[in-house]
Amino acid sequence: MQYELGKVIALSSPRDAAEHLKAALGQPGLTDEQQADAVFLLSQALTHNDQIAEAGQMVAEAAAAAPPGPLRMRLQTVQFLWEGVYATERDGPARSLRLKEAAARVTGRDTTEQALLMLRAFDATAIGEDWQTVVEIGDRALVNGSLPDGLSWTDLTWGFEAPALLGLSYAFADQLDRAEALFGEARRAFTEAGWSGGHLAFAYVLTGYLQRRRGNLVRAEKDLREGVRLAERIGHGLPMHWDAVCMLIDTLLARGLCGEAQKVAEASKFEAPYPTTILIPDAASVRGRLLLTQGRTKEAIAELEAAGAALQARGRHNTVFAPWALDLARAVAPTDPDRAAELAAYAREKAERFGTNTAIGEAMRCQAELARGHRKAELLRRAVDLLSSSPCKYEHAAARVEWGIATRSRAELEKGRAHAVNCGAAALVKAADQALRELGFLRGDE
Repeated sequence: MQYELGKVIALSSPRDAAEHLKAALGQPGLTDEQQADAVFLLSQALTHNDQIAEAGQMVAEAAAAAPPGPLRMRLQTVQFLWEGVYATERDGPARSLRLKEAAARVTGRDTTEQALLMLRAFDATAIGEDWQTVVEIGDRALVNGSLPDGLSWTDLTWGFEAPALLGLSYAFADQLDRAEALFGEARRAFTEAGWSGGHLAFAYVLTGYLQRRRGNLVRAEKDLREGVRLAERIGHGLPMHWDAVCMLIDTLLARGLCGEAQKVAEASKFEAPYPTTILIPDAASVRGRLLLTQGRTKEAIAELEAAGAALQARGRHNTVFAPWALDLARAVAPTDPDRAAELAAYAREKAERFGTNTAIGEAMRCQAELARGHRKAELLRRAVDLLSSSPCKYEHAAARVEWGIATRSRAELEKGRAHAVNCGAAALVKAADQALRELGFLRGDE
């Protein structure tokens, strides 16, 4: 029975899958285990159809009704999964505490405990705990560095969400090789299984975003456009499609292709209200940045303020996962420099807590934009030192170009330009060329 139900999820649209699974759940004679399988698969289909509140409520009721023991713990873990990706949950900090306490009691001895650890690693990422804690928790969920039996990408008991959240946790923790191994495995597994719908779309989205984090922006754009194309076949405007669009717009903005980003946004109606599931990176943060690049500062401020309020209410402070404070600081700096400094300091504090070179370096870049003279140059020098040790090449290129501009250094500008070319970051290349011309190191026709 589990195989047939899982096949429905893999090959149907979320809406059709949900209808089929609702009928299956009402069949008489199901064992407790079969009932739990059907509850999970139905909750998964509902979530993919942007009905996550209904999914979470159904799982919570099933968990409460289950007898104490492994089955209840499995359903409680599924409940943690959907609550953790519910964008408008009301008790985020309380749920994070419950998850932390539950994960502290397990060792990873079976798939339920391993899935719980994966969810805890992602939650620790989102709230901005120390990255080494994130990695240590995530590693406990693996067996010799690989996904355990029963938690593979095509597993029908747990689905692909927990491994995906673990891979994203590694990506945000600057552990890109680990994330790439997981996401590459997802593409192979879904292709070999013949799952060419939403699963394969999501695999392309994951590999594309991994390349965005690496700074391989041209390759990232290619994978993300394919992810968007595949997701549109499942359903335009569903969470899977939103995720692909959000990551594609973020990548196009990094490339400096703001016109292309706007075309994608308009075609996909990329604006509030957003789906009820979280998007990665944070959707309102991405749209705020898009508005800022278009000079629509007032709208950008409103969007970024809304993003910050929602994320802070949930206790989510990771400045790489959701860089709203960095862009809001830039947006308000011309009219309210004191507030800009406070926002940049908040971002720096949260970045220091998370502790990756990327997070701290990006926060320093933001503070440098608000500074002048020696302090500006010193902040950029330290940002370059940190980001040169980060696997995120685009952020390193941006910092180096900005440092070259601040210090009027031909050598640094040329290094930054070379990195930008390697990334496919057209706007950074243009900025470096303009600075080199102004310094007399590049002719106007070059």
